[in-house]
Amino acid sequence: MPTTRVLLTDSDFQEALDRELSIRVFEDDHLVSSGGTIIRFDDQIVAIQSSVSDLQYHSRSTCEFFEIRS
Repeated sequence: MPTTRVLLTDSDFQEALDRELSIRVFEDDHLVSSGGTIIRFDDQIVAIQSSVSDLQYHSRSTCEFFEIRS
């Protein structure tokens, strides 16, 4: 069963980026993205790539980010 951990700080996001962990993104209590990896982040935006042509940008202030570990 996979475990999840919320990503809050820059070091959390950096660890997920370095380890290429799968990410779930929730916005307004709805799942908007699952299974992608973080490719870039800053104070306002997190960029997640799910496939070669699927690149999504999510706001850090309006979304919740969780890493998924198997």
